[in-house]
Amino acid sequence: MAATKNGEARNRVDGYQKVTGQAKYAGEWQPPGLLHGVVLNSTIAKGKILHIETEKALQLDGVLQVFTHENRPPLAHYDKSYQDLDAPPGTPFRPLFDNKILFNMQPIALVVAESLELARYAASLVTVNYEKKQHEVDFEKQLQHAFIPKDYKAVAPPEPWGSPAEAYHDAKHRLSATYTHPSQHHHPMEPHASTVLWEENGRITVYDKIQGALNSQKYLMGVFGLAQEDVRVLSPFVGGAFGSGLRPQYQLFLATMAALELRCSVRVVLSRPQMFSFGHRPKTHQRFSLAASEDGQLQAMIQEVYGETSRFEDYSENVISWPLVLYNCANASLSYKLVGLDVYTPLDMRAPGGASGIFALECAMDELAYQVGMNPLDFRLKNYAEKDQFEDKPFSSKELRECFRQGAEKFGWKNRPNQPRTMQEGHELIGWGLANGAWEANQKPAHAKAVLAVDGKLTVSSATADIGTGTYTIMSQVAAETMGLELEQVTFKLGDSSLPKAPLEGGSATASSVGSAVREACRQLGKKLLELAQEVDGSPLKDIPFWEVEMEAGQLRLKKDPTKAMALTDILHQNQKDSLAATIDSQPSEEQDNYAIYSHSAVFVEVRVDEALGTVRVSRMVNAIAGGRILNPKTAKSQILGGMVWGVGMALEEESVMDTHYGRFINHDLAGYHIPVNADLQELDVIFVEEEDDIVNPIGAKGLGEVGNVAVAPAIVNAIFHATGKRFRDLPVTVDKILENDEV
Repeated sequence: MAATKNGEARNRVDGYQKVTGQAKYAGEWQPPGLLHGVVLNSTIAKGKILHIETEKALQLDGVLQVFTHENRPPLAHYDKSYQDLDAPPGTPFRPLFDNKILFNMQPIALVVAESLELARYAASLVTVNYEKKQHEVDFEKQLQHAFIPKDYKAVAPPEPWGSPAEAYHDAKHRLSATYTHPSQHHHPMEPHASTVLWEENGRITVYDKIQGALNSQKYLMGVFGLAQEDVRVLSPFVGGAFGSGLRPQYQLFLATMAALELRCSVRVVLSRPQMFSFGHRPKTHQRFSLAASEDGQLQAMIQEVYGETSRFEDYSENVISWPLVLYNCANASLSYKLVGLDVYTPLDMRAPGGASGIFALECAMDELAYQVGMNPLDFRLKNYAEKDQFEDKPFSSKELRECFRQGAEKFGWKNRPNQPRTMQEGHELIGWGLANGAWEANQKPAHAKAVLAVDGKLTVSSATADIGTGTYTIMSQVAAETMGLELEQVTFKLGDSSLPKAPLEGGSATASSVGSAVREACRQLGKKLLELAQEVDGSPLKDIPFWEVEMEAGQLRLKKDPTKAMALTDILHQNQKDSLAATIDSQPSEEQDNYAIYSHSAVFVEVRVDEALGTVRVSRMVNAIAGGRILNPKTAKSQILGGMVWGVGMALEEESVMDTHYGRFINHDLAGYHIPVNADLQELDVIFVEEEDDIVNPIGAKGLGEVGNVAVAPAIVNAIFHATGKRFRDLPVTVDKILENDEV
């Protein structure tokens, strides 16, 4: 029996359940007597409710209740005390709290009925009278009122160092430009849903679409005053989230409130337009002032960021650290201000801050490279950062140079003419562009439990999530390798608030954090097995310390002499045990504090721009990734490919369009909100650069979810310049912008 090893390309262990429909999602549970809730949303962006008329809805047979701010039950703690693990500074939005309207599409009522169709019809009969107030949702008009928050959710800007203004003024080559991108929405395939199962003892079991069951549990305990043993949250399968499931969303509150009040099971599923009513990537304006010497050495970097937030919370992202993580410069100044609007609070969206900051940075660096007269790759290498200037720390490992080398070789970058608008086939202009990126590789505290049964089956558990990234598979592989078992002998359990604690699945930290906990739990189990083995009469492992043994092929054996071994099942059997368990609390090492720990990427793109029509095709892309140890090349490649698709969307298509008159996103469906489809994607290549890092965590793996997309959008925009000779600084780069832009 050959044990499973990390680094093997393995199919998803949960794949069969998903393709056969056995995997149930939050809105698919069907307990007996289930009631259905439909949310009614406001039609104004600011003001107050004068009256809600619910009588016609309540007269319908089968309609049990219409909950509003006027009749909601009293709550235990309806303020900041409920411990949302992903909340920014401020006062969280509280559904049905009072008659105030804070943003358009605010939930103002919940209609509960015996069927979904009836609840929808009843909701259409509810009428609302408002007192409107003047709202402000125009980001550009509100820039003059930008403010420095008292507290940042993300990192605060550091003090400037060197003399950036003077260095900029004195430099040979200077660039000052503003880069913008619009608000964007997550759009996972599975909409947000909560099914709350009422039990006769007053306890509830909640199936929620969330990226961490513990967050929903803590939220419900705080708001409704529930004891931990009275609320269990399950989220075994999540149909995509991308950050939209980090915070408990309002359907969870509404479904739970109705279930507790009516003493029945209740489900609330948000519609696709309602998915636009909470959280989004915030609109961002960035002004970059870069300067370089005659030979291309960076002299000054000045970044001024303005980000969108709501009126009731100060949401910020890590937009500003990237210039000093990726490049070396002796004079720098970074600033970050917020622009308050009458909208719902923005929300972390895949690579929050990184996708925004690296887009502007890498486009600006490309522009400056052309001013200097250098190949964009050579310019980046000349200003390559050997340490993280933002925190003044060395990198734990950094193979970005090798990413550049392997990516350029695979792409054929050496054949690129530096002059724009020099490659063409037929009516298509061809351009080649590049960008590089990084993402933090954090390890967070996590718990895990491992249980070995006498039949040789291993069950490992942690209250993490799998949002489609392959967590089930990766954790099973880590456990199988550590215990010397086959993958088929391992079951990994997640998505359950009753399991050992785990952080939210986000920020590309799950493999590092939970993987390390799983490994340590299995190692602790191995130590316990050795202790039991040494109690067996005639044991070949008597008086052997743990570091001299290994678990391999279902055995505990001496490394130097594998013939001295005992089967794991025999150890349990001879000690008359049905099973053996180990639970651990895994913590990051103190050594990590001394290093900057990042994954890195280098992206090379070919675009083809129709000279007459202005359409853009991304015909080739190579993404070279340095992400530490790759645990499963198959699922890892899928993560990077997904990030590349996201980058195409960000560069060319995605935009949440705000109607400033109504204060509402108007393209609130998948017909109006454009995302890449198969026809938009052609040749996509992924390279995993070998990288060893014994500091990042015990398993040596860095995160891949975010680093796969942060550099894609700027690489595409830079390629469009190389094709057309035209610069684009406002995303997305759509046909109308290409045809209107006459700048060469």
